[in-house]
Amino acid sequence: MFTRTRRLAALLSVVALAACGDSATAITAPPGVERTPCGTVSIAVNPWVGYAANVAVVSYLLKQELGCKVVETDLTEDESWEGLASGEVDVILENWGHDDLKKTYIDDKKVAVEQGLTGNKGVIGWYVPPWMAEQYPNITKWKNLNDYADLFVTEKSEGKGQLLGGDPSFVTNDASLIKNLKLNYSVVYAGSEDALIAEFKKAEAGKKPLIGYFYTPQWLLSEIKLVHIPLPLYKPGCDSDPETVACDYQPYDLDKIARKAFVDSGSPAADLIKNFRWTNDDQNAVARDITVKKLSRDAAAKRWLDSHRTTWQQWIPR
Repeated sequence: MFTRTRRLAALLSVVALAACGDSATAITAPPGVERTPCGTVSIAVNPWVGYAANVAVVSYLLKQELGCKVVETDLTEDESWEGLASGEVDVILENWGHDDLKKTYIDDKKVAVEQGLTGNKGVIGWYVPPWMAEQYPNITKWKNLNDYADLFVTEKSEGKGQLLGGDPSFVTNDASLIKNLKLNYSVVYAGSEDALIAEFKKAEAGKKPLIGYFYTPQWLLSEIKLVHIPLPLYKPGCDSDPETVACDYQPYDLDKIARKAFVDSGSPAADLIKNFRWTNDDQNAVARDITVKKLSRDAAAKRWLDSHRTTWQQWIPR
């Protein structure tokens, strides 16, 4: 469906959409820089499946619609920003805040630029499986967590309640929150998103006590309605000092970051990436196909693209 021989038809459809008021935006190359062939695009791949879903769809379109060569590199969030500076990375497709890194690489070093929102709303927090919220309704108030700490003691938690984390490279304030809220818990990392998901699935299926770090967008929440435990209300700046943070996680409007030289090069890939925008449900659908149905990234991307033509056509540069 997305072969290069049909690219002209797709582009003509985009023009027709534009005439109807399409809101996609194009990047204007600096004076004297002409639009260039796509060439190679290097995409950082961060270690969670929602990010991989973004990569799947964007990479497929870059290859099939623009004729780009795409290089995908598995990196942590911090490594991805370093890659923008070194030239190893052209784009980060899902950035969760990181105001400190924006200051370093965008404001100070001027090697990166913001590329607009993904359309996804990111929420990090602490969750318990549904059975626990039903059996212990007061557990959903953070001030009551110490009353239930004994339920969560494990061999790794050193006599305290275990709060299960995911990948240690993820955005997290958990250790500081436990200390500053005076909670009798310790953080134990599952090690990866897959391991975190597996533990929550086992906890619900086997009625096993579990409290842990989780987030949306994430496909698992469409299958298991994990129950969020609100912490003290987030206010701008309340998490500025990791040592003293005592508030809930910031809600994120997830965005994209690109290497400035890549954006300034005139590559049509920069336009497509800037225009890329979808919803949490869109991302979860592709992520679930990758994780549960075990589809390849290309197959998962094509499945979504086949049924969302009017959405992705608005991302194609003109």
